[in-house]
Amino acid sequence: MTDALGARGLRAWGGLVLVLLLPASGIGDIQTTTQTISASVSANGKLSVPGSVSMRSSDTKFSGLSGALTVSYWARTSNGGGGSVTVQAASDFSPSGGPSVGAVTYTCSGATLGAGCSGNQSLSTTTQTSLVSLPGGACTGGGGVCSSQEPNTVLLGLYVVSKPHYKTGTYTAQITFTISTM
Repeated sequence: MTDALGARGLRAWGGLVLVLLLPASGIGDIQTTTQTISASVSANGKLSVPGSVSMRSSDTKFSGLSGALTVSYWARTSNGGGGSVTVQAASDFSPSGGPSVGAVTYTCSGATLGAGCSGNQSLSTTTQTSLVSLPGGACTGGGGVCSSQEPNTVLLGLYVVSKPHYKTGTYTAQITFTISTM
């Protein structure tokens, strides 16, 4: 009987050893979690203008001095917002003896996004004056709901009367362009 019990015990241990040697399947840990990501797309704008513009007379009489420059702009406005492109003179012409920056008028034509200013506008050293009004839900480039042109542009035409008493020479003034979007 001892031999029978011993053989049975050996078989039991052999089975246990066999079970322990089998690969562990179904035993492990898998975890899944989620994360929320968000992208905040805001209204924005960018401007580009040439380094300078010269206003010159087209004839020899005391007519006006004129010049033009293309203002390039990129914009994205929110559906309930809008925006604008403005211009303001930083100071009067220097040196003295020539035209006044307050006598400079300008026109806006061909705005490819938004509405360009209408009629003749005057430069000011105290306030920003409008070049382009941007509607809500507007954007530059890409087509679809956006304009197909990139960048958008507006032609700024400048004009000042050349009076006989102006001293000869070159007069300079800086003008500042600003784009704002909401």
